[in-house]
Amino acid sequence: MAKDKLTTRKIVTRVLILTALTIAMVWALLPIVWMVLSSLKTEAGMFSMPPKFIFKPTFSTYAFMFDEGNFGQFLNNSLIAAGSSTVVALLLGTFGGYALARGNYRGKKHIAFWIISTRMTPIAAAIVPLYLIFANFHLIGSTFGLVVAYTTFNLPFALWMMMTFFAELPPDMEHAAMVDGATKFQAFYRIALPQVAPGLVATGILCLMFAWNDFAFASVFTGHDTQTIPVAASLLVSQTGIAWGQAMATGTVIILPMVIAGLAVRKYLVRGLSMGAVK
Repeated sequence: MAKDKLTTRKIVTRVLILTALTIAMVWALLPIVWMVLSSLKTEAGMFSMPPKFIFKPTFSTYAFMFDEGNFGQFLNNSLIAAGSSTVVALLLGTFGGYALARGNYRGKKHIAFWIISTRMTPIAAAIVPLYLIFANFHLIGSTFGLVVAYTTFNLPFALWMMMTFFAELPPDMEHAAMVDGATKFQAFYRIALPQVAPGLVATGILCLMFAWNDFAFASVFTGHDTQTIPVAASLLVSQTGIAWGQAMATGTVIILPMVIAGLAVRKYLVRGLSMGAVK
């Protein structure tokens, strides 16, 4: 009887957990699915009642955005700004993280905390001083200025993450390689770096997401020819109304690349984030 009660309790617990997870998944995915489906409908079809989930898709909205609109340039600006800042943050963050993890000097913990504390600064508090600095260097309205702005926030995060991943590795293999004649850089490049590849991928994806989805920096530091997709989405809301078709299509273009990238590297993302877990 006791075993039957335990078995029944386990079944009920699992059913409740699965039900809660299903509700949470539907709650999270339904707006995304609705947005993607709406981007493939005509504007009349978006507001039809009852809603239609089976319909003949149309790509007229996407064709209009790329052919007659300026969406291709917005997309190109986002790709350049987000991609460049991610590469720079990963490159510098990897070297800096390794130095903080393996370095033996006074005040190392204070330096590490100071670095991550810059990432904790609210964006609203950083925009004004950054704007004044960028204005003096004539970076306002340029893609390069936007890359620098993204890097100022991505680099501390990347450096802190990579420091955590490298600190989790035992240094014995690196010491053995240097005893065999390898240089410090060779031990880093050939021994330590391949072991933190999942963490490198996870950090890169997160930095890319931060830059890709940014609106605050893009709306302040860009000009007419350097605006990104989030800024383009905000332009669809005017006093005369909302261009719902283009808004849904723009939202789909914003979210789908990150979803696809996350799914493609989900194994490395989970492994990378778990590498830095506090035990």
